[in-house]
Amino acid sequence: MTFTEELKATAQAMVAMGKGILAADESFDTANQRFQKLGIPQTVEMRRAYREMLFTTAGIEKFISGAILFDETIRQATQDGVLFTKVLQDAGIIPGIKLDAGAKPLAGFRHERITEGLDRLRDRIDEYYSLGARFAKWRAVIAIGKDIPSQCCIEANADALARYAALCQEGGLVPIIEPEVLMDGDHIIAESFEVHQRVLHAVFKRLYLYRIQLDQMILKPSMVIAGMDCPQQSSVEQVAQATVECLRNHVPASVPGCTFLSGGQSTELATAHLNAMNRLSKKQLPWMLTFSYGRALQQEAMKTWMGKATNVVAAQKAFSHRAQLNSAAALGEYNSTMEVITTASSPIPS
Repeated sequence: MTFTEELKATAQAMVAMGKGILAADESFDTANQRFQKLGIPQTVEMRRAYREMLFTTAGIEKFISGAILFDETIRQATQDGVLFTKVLQDAGIIPGIKLDAGAKPLAGFRHERITEGLDRLRDRIDEYYSLGARFAKWRAVIAIGKDIPSQCCIEANADALARYAALCQEGGLVPIIEPEVLMDGDHIIAESFEVHQRVLHAVFKRLYLYRIQLDQMILKPSMVIAGMDCPQQSSVEQVAQATVECLRNHVPASVPGCTFLSGGQSTELATAHLNAMNRLSKKQLPWMLTFSYGRALQQEAMKTWMGKATNVVAAQKAFSHRAQLNSAAALGEYNSTMEVITTASSPIPS
């Protein structure tokens, strides 16, 4: 199979009907911060044990098509010595890798950031492919505020996304393009819509210029939503309508799917928004709409696990339940009554 055939097949598999992507690519700092809040020791072994708990959850492949890993995680193994990449592959879940080096201050543009990590990226892609990765992720961060985002910030991040995507497709990895418009701030939904349009227009213009094969990539957009501090919060239906309209205006039909990030939304709200979009579209869109959630998939499982081996079964049940609800939302079949889960998922006292 050529890279082209492999990339097309992988991209289609990543957005298979009713399945989404687990974002388990938290950096050391992010993972440790979440552990610290729950009183879980911030060690390599704890991070490994936590990822093992997620990846070995029975039947999770029914709802999860791929898992984005961090550099540390793609090299780790279960307690029995089985590489995580093999655990995932054996379950029919595609391993992926986070490739960006994080968002750093954009020189000359206060309060704006540019994502770095292009140096030696070709070599890193070759290594990660040999380690089992078949797709990758790169996140750009766009803030809304007074006089921002600047067009320079949008264009610089769009260019980096396109350069990354070109190197990925050359090296056999399906690129996930993640231009995240942040929820931080007090902006109304109309401002979010306008910025999303500017960002998506710039991104796809750059993807075209860099000759990216659109049927061999995945878009990971944020939802069109008011800022967290905005007193005028929109309804679930308004968010769904604005997001679908924005995507229709700017995302070419040849893109296989959009796997949304949750972007700081509550667990339940991220699921409800995805469900509303799929109900609104009635499967008449040219691309699949599904999830690529991190915290919105993991939060309850982590709280249930608490770093204790005695809680693994209950934590896996919580994780599987959340994945199942998001799978239902990807089909437009979710409702809030499905949130109920038996008390068997509660932590078991040690």
